[in-house]
Formats: sequence, structure tokens, C-alpha cells
Amino acid sequence: MSEDTIFGKIIRGEAQADIVYEDDQCMAFRDLYPAAPTHILVIPRKPIPRLCDATAEDQALLGHLMLTANKIAEQEGLGDKFRLVVNNGEGAGQSVFHLHLHIIGGRALKWPPG
Repeated sequence: MSEDTIFGKIIRGEAQADIVYEDDQCMAFRDLYPAAPTHILVIPRKPIPRLCDATAEDQALLGHLMLTANKIAEQEGLGDKFRLVVNNGEGAGQSVFHLHLHIIGGRALKWPPG
């Protein structure tokens, strides 16, 4: 799982993305296959394949990702009406093995999800 991913290429500027946010720890861009009117991916610059691969050393980074997702949701006009999703592993629907948070909103969301 240590192989390079499309997200690594986006971080290095080798692949294009509709970037909506960047800082020294993470970046965010619009999903190419949105599940809702607003669907943004937040990724750490550090390549962590899955959430279960994160360590105690990543605690501050994981918190930063969550707070950044909240900031982006506000910036996108979602207010408090959005969902954050992290798929962990292929069986949970993860298709790119670089940790990422999905910010999904802009329509009514049902429970349980898909």
C-alpha cells in the first residue's frame, strides 16, 4: 500500500484538481465523481494509506484534518449541514489508498448511508 496514488500526484502538482484549500499539512479539492452537490476531499500531505495506518504521531494531523474540513464546509456555505466520511480499506469502499475525508453536503442526506 505504499505505492504512489493520484492524490500524491495532486500534492506534487503532477495531476490537476479543482483545489479549494491548501496549507502546509493538507489540501482539499472537489471530488471528480460527486455524491452530492458539494463533495470535497481533504487529504493530508503526509501519505497515510488508511486511517488504521495512522499512529499516535499523527494525532495532531488528524485533528487538523477535521478542523480544516469544518472550515471548508463553512467556506462552501454548508453551515452545520454536512457529513464527513472516512472509508477505511477496500471493504469499506476506499478506492484510493491515501487517507482522505469526504465533505458531503448541499442536499438532504439520509441514514444509514449507502
